[in-house]
Amino acid sequence: MNMQRTIWYAALIALNVQAFAETQPAEEQLSEDQPSLDARQGIAPDIREDDATLRFQRGDFVLVPIPISNPTLDTGLVLGGAYFYGQTEGQKLVQPASVTAGAGMYTSNDSRAAGLVQQNYWGQDKWRFTGAAGAANLKLTLLTADETSGEQSVDWRINGSFLFAKLSRKLAGDWYGGFNMRMIDAEQSIETDASTPDFDSGSDVLSSGLGVTLEHDSRDMPINSYAGRYLKLEGLFNDEAIGSDKTYQSYSLVFRSYHALSESVVLAWEAQACTRGGTAPLWDACRIHLRGFSTTDYLGKDSASTQAEARWQLNKRWGLASFAGVGFVGNSANGIRENEPIPSYGAGLRFMVLPAKRINLRVDFAWSEDSDAVHVSVGEAF
Repeated sequence: MNMQRTIWYAALIALNVQAFAETQPAEEQLSEDQPSLDARQGIAPDIREDDATLRFQRGDFVLVPIPISNPTLDTGLVLGGAYFYGQTEGQKLVQPASVTAGAGMYTSNDSRAAGLVQQNYWGQDKWRFTGAAGAANLKLTLLTADETSGEQSVDWRINGSFLFAKLSRKLAGDWYGGFNMRMIDAEQSIETDASTPDFDSGSDVLSSGLGVTLEHDSRDMPINSYAGRYLKLEGLFNDEAIGSDKTYQSYSLVFRSYHALSESVVLAWEAQACTRGGTAPLWDACRIHLRGFSTTDYLGKDSASTQAEARWQLNKRWGLASFAGVGFVGNSANGIRENEPIPSYGAGLRFMVLPAKRINLRVDFAWSEDSDAVHVSVGEAF
């Protein structure tokens, strides 16, 4: 699923549940250094058989708390649960188990969200389906340019619901291609008179779109990769003919690469690009995928970013990380930092809560030119 992660955090919540909720098909016990079949195929790990203390399990149902903290939503908790469907012995060897997952979120700035996800696999994992639905009531901030006081932060409130579905088929090797649909119905209010002529900032906006996706994934374990590459190309076409208030197009590119420099050091880097054609809703603007500032600070019709991160595993549980990157935003929604380099750098601490699945609790201290932030989450930033 990849709806606009900036605004519709409920969709991300549901996928955070999946990061703890998809199955390991191989029956044999795997060592900590040997990823399971589902991990090599780009599927997040199953923790049902792991010795995890922060977890409630009853049969095939798993409940997991996920702490979060970031400059966009402040500090809060995601509570996620998942139910796994039974498989035959033959199915376990060739494809992950289908799963129904759900989650709820509440943060200290009084943002809340809830989401449900259904994921199915069939045909020896040749076919994959993901469906998601949910609602969010988010209290965000938006940077605006003021002639007298310069930049200022104003309240941006969004309340709405979303529906997403994606069907993919294996093309060859690690390549998958598919189609998706997305619908977001949102009410928003911005406490400023500043105009955003290139975006739809109306109080009630409906966006309906159909899209195509092409993915290549050779990572050894997606939630914390030591080797491999990931590529994703996506286009989403929102049109009044299928119910959207505005006709506009969304295009995005993501590329990530991972390199084990030694037994304890991994170098990871990524590049992302985004563009919007037509009049997109403000909450569907392109953003900069870096740490150190709120994800709503820099919005535009175009964006690009790149970053690199070095990760040191000190022992079985503890690790360190350092990172640096730079981003750009074009056709800015607020006229701030238009086509200027926006830096990001910092360092972080890692605690591996599940060594067998490489699942880290991450605390990052990040700085940019105009701000700094602390990010707390489960799983690596990319």
